[in-house]
Amino acid sequence: MSEPFEPRHELRKRFHQELDEIDARVIRLFALVTEGVAAASESLLASDTEMARMLAGRDALVDQLEVDLEQLAERELVTQAPMARDMRYLVSVLRIVPELERSGDLAEHIAQRAATGLALRLTPTLRGLLEQLGTTCVEMWQGAADAWAERDADAAERLDTIDDRIDSMHDQLVEELGKSDIALPDALQATLVARFYERLGDHAVHIAERIRYLAAGT
Repeated sequence: MSEPFEPRHELRKRFHQELDEIDARVIRLFALVTEGVAAASESLLASDTEMARMLAGRDALVDQLEVDLEQLAERELVTQAPMARDMRYLVSVLRIVPELERSGDLAEHIAQRAATGLALRLTPTLRGLLEQLGTTCVEMWQGAADAWAERDADAAERLDTIDDRIDSMHDQLVEELGKSDIALPDALQATLVARFYERLGDHAVHIAERIRYLAAGT
């Protein structure tokens, strides 16, 4: 016996319900990454190994969400053949989700340095710069999350300006490391952490640029 015919308007309604479900998961992914960046910075400065272990479990959730979202978006592209704005939306999800996953990895990499007690062996100036980098990255990621929720085409320009601050702080930290009398392994690890923050800023800008494409079609 053949399947009952489903009216076109019902198909479109179900399709947009599925898009809403995808969007809810993307928003959840943004929240996990933003919370992860904040927690990683806190655990690093406090040398909080328990929080660092908790973030490892959170990263596994981020990885699973990425896989689920890619499968959902690809399924909708194949089965629904969306046009215009819906097509832009699904393509944007497929471009943004990997950036979110990589950003979750970067937060975990920062937290891993908490277990070694790295911050305790740095100078007050270096710790202060790391704290500023962490605070600024959290600001950027909160802005990126809001931009996605609001489809804010102007967020890319604002986040690019903040990213310039992160680049400047990164350079200051590298310069300060060159003048500081700390062990070489600790200097190398601090350089890596600064690089992780710089990459987090870059990912936030890339995502905001994709949001501009989604919102404005350019």
